[in-house]
Amino acid sequence: MRKKIIAGNWKMNMTVTEAKALCDKLLPLVNTDAVDVVFCVPAIDIVPVVEKLQGSKISVGAENLYFEESGAYTGEISANMLVDAGVKYVIMGHSERRGYFHETDEDINKKAKKALEKGLTPIICCGESLEQREMAIYFEWISMQIKAAFQGISAEDAGKCVIAYEPIWAIGTGKTATAEQAEEVCAYIRKVICEIYSQAVGEKIRIQYGGSMNAGNCKELLSKPNIDGGLIGGASLKEEFAKIVNYQD
Repeated sequence: MRKKIIAGNWKMNMTVTEAKALCDKLLPLVNTDAVDVVFCVPAIDIVPVVEKLQGSKISVGAENLYFEESGAYTGEISANMLVDAGVKYVIMGHSERRGYFHETDEDINKKAKKALEKGLTPIICCGESLEQREMAIYFEWISMQIKAAFQGISAEDAGKCVIAYEPIWAIGTGKTATAEQAEEVCAYIRKVICEIYSQAVGEKIRIQYGGSMNAGNCKELLSKPNIDGGLIGGASLKEEFAKIVNYQD
């Protein structure tokens, strides 16, 4: 059985003061062994959040990294910096990074390789636009994203990754894919991983659903056999996040 993983993506929210207060509020509510819990926080919040969560069962993730070791890359953050700060996970390929900041499939592949090299767990995002869904080309699009992201990554390393399926039309819109729609795509992603690597790798890798998962729909979504967790946006900034983490209660 794959252990569920619930990760909060804070996005560009939470000052250091607010981040500490949120940790104080959420820590007693989500400090559990039942699922893996990750707070993916803005770069400026990483050190104080790591300190706040010291000794807890909650891991800290970053929202991005750059694939170079160091150098003249103003404003970027390296894998070594994240590791030294106590980060365990890092999001890459989010549709907002792809859309607003023009990150390419090649960029995401380089980031995944660098994260794995340094012992970080990549959370690799994929997903289709509303237009692509309506044109019924979303399987082809997602397959391309997955194959590009995992290019040149070994089977052993692939099994360490997390994939987050996030239909772009359901991110921050209040719209959610039905549990059946989400399961259909997550099952397809697993099939693609099996084809690239093997059945064993496909069965090992964890696939999250992201896209307006909330306390009201999480139980149904997480009951599906190929949905191994959630990448939570807005709901991760409030006590509702605890209801998602504790969805089995």
